[in-house]
Amino acid sequence: MSEGTNAEAGEDPYWHLHDEDFEAPFMTPRLTAEGSVFMGGRNVVSLNGDWRFAIDPMREGLRQRWFEHDDQPIDDWIVPRDYDEGGWQTTSVPGCWSTEREEWLRYEGAAWYSREFEAETPTGDHRVVLRIGAANERARVFLNGVFCGLHLGGSTPFFVDVTQHLQQGKNLVMIEVDSTRRADAVPMHHTDWFNHGGLYRDVELVTVPTVHISHLFVRLVENGVAVDVALSSGEDGTAAVDIAGLIQGRIDVRAGAGAATLDCAPELWSPDTPRLYDVTVSFGADLVADRVGFRSIERRGQELYLNGRPLRLRGIGVHEEDRDVGKYSNEADIRRRFAHLKDLSANIARAAHYPHHELVARIADEMGILLWEEIPVYWAIAFDNPPTFENARNQLVELIRRDANRASVILWGVGNENADTDARLKFMRGLVETARAEDPSRLVTAACLINRETFLIEDRLADHLDVIGLNQYFGWYEPGFEGLERLFENSDPDRPVVISETGADAVAGMHGPDSQLFTEEYQAKVLTRQVEIAAQTEYVVGTFIWLLYDFRTDRRQTRHQRGWNLKGVIAADKITRKLGFAALAQAYQRHFRDLD
Repeated sequence: MSEGTNAEAGEDPYWHLHDEDFEAPFMTPRLTAEGSVFMGGRNVVSLNGDWRFAIDPMREGLRQRWFEHDDQPIDDWIVPRDYDEGGWQTTSVPGCWSTEREEWLRYEGAAWYSREFEAETPTGDHRVVLRIGAANERARVFLNGVFCGLHLGGSTPFFVDVTQHLQQGKNLVMIEVDSTRRADAVPMHHTDWFNHGGLYRDVELVTVPTVHISHLFVRLVENGVAVDVALSSGEDGTAAVDIAGLIQGRIDVRAGAGAATLDCAPELWSPDTPRLYDVTVSFGADLVADRVGFRSIERRGQELYLNGRPLRLRGIGVHEEDRDVGKYSNEADIRRRFAHLKDLSANIARAAHYPHHELVARIADEMGILLWEEIPVYWAIAFDNPPTFENARNQLVELIRRDANRASVILWGVGNENADTDARLKFMRGLVETARAEDPSRLVTAACLINRETFLIEDRLADHLDVIGLNQYFGWYEPGFEGLERLFENSDPDRPVVISETGADAVAGMHGPDSQLFTEEYQAKVLTRQVEIAAQTEYVVGTFIWLLYDFRTDRRQTRHQRGWNLKGVIAADKITRKLGFAALAQAYQRHFRDLD
């Protein structure tokens, strides 16, 4: 048989194409923050549950156009195919395929989700939008055989207007989710956490008026409460605002956007008194709602102030990772982590290193927990590649628009441990400017590296941040604490500094002298000493210990770690507390106390 015949290729006319060739028709439209819908108070139809599922390691789904196949039963086929309706195998949505079956744990690549649902075609003045809470790392959405759009970024929500492709009665949605790690992606292919694949947050249908509220931003300002409204189209009109028990007002909307400041004095939200107000906004036929706390966060010189009072941050890092269900989170898991945080005498969590579930910020609002939220600009991103910057910028905007009204969020993080190069500085400055343009009410930070030769804070990005984060592991990756003391003595920043990461691995149940690595005693000593030294430095306003729970990462392959980062003060079962837990709680009670 001669080379290149259809018969040799299994009657597949696309078999000879390179990935970029057969992917080309499915690169646009790109689903971005510009197509978002404000979700507060809306009625949704959940599409969660069991979805049909098939892995696609050879990328045949796009080549063979699986999304166009009919639902003819396999027993009635005249010629064979490589994909049927998929009912022989299902997986949970939301969920991670990596924890559904042992053989899928380390599968990285494309997989296809599909399910049917019943719907009514909307009237002429309404639209139907599919909202996907997160899909790692890129997702292509098809409805009834039609490609609807591509989204990049594995941790932020995206929206697909499916109105024109919706059928009366039965509909079929198919989503290709591709977890392949890429050098030009955000994050890049080299990270220090596990690459879980899947539709791991809620999938929902929402019906909205054709002219609807796409973004709502409510926050405290010096002379009252500011309310910004954006619409899905460039309409003129008036929006009505009601902050229950406080004030009612109106906003003039021109060309699809409007802003007003309402003269009122709300009770302030704080960790001690997490006061929330019910807010409703209407425009035309659209009505949305939210629960919002009002507080101020600012820096003055080397200090942080919450509601005008000096603030000390007693923090800890948290990964969105579970031993049994991967990146999937639910309300019970989130409340458990915040209960542990409070037992530590901590007041803030760093939601690392990517946007966590939206319930995290909502529950933090309710419980009085402060948050640092960030995007995965992690290590050596392709800083000189414009599409990579646009990917990062879009993820940042999607995160900010999702959580803009959450009082608990005080810091937007734009990066972690990036070497100081010209390309990186330009890239990161662009993200800082984006964050400030989207949200001038919060502070911007990044986890920077120190100069290990001169023991100085001299990252050029620091001049553009509100709060300088420093990742350092003296006492673990670098022996002793003398270098940390030198660093603090040598540096004199003009703005506040937080230790954004520090810690030590400990095997739960492994005991020995506090000079022996990987013992619980050694971890307890490191955490105690780190907090003590940081608390003695005037410009250091907080510490974020790395981290709350042990988490899976294939990068760690000693006989103690075996594919896990063991720096958690609680083991991977999220129950077993190491000695470092009590040591950190005691150190926080002794140091970084709230100031009057």
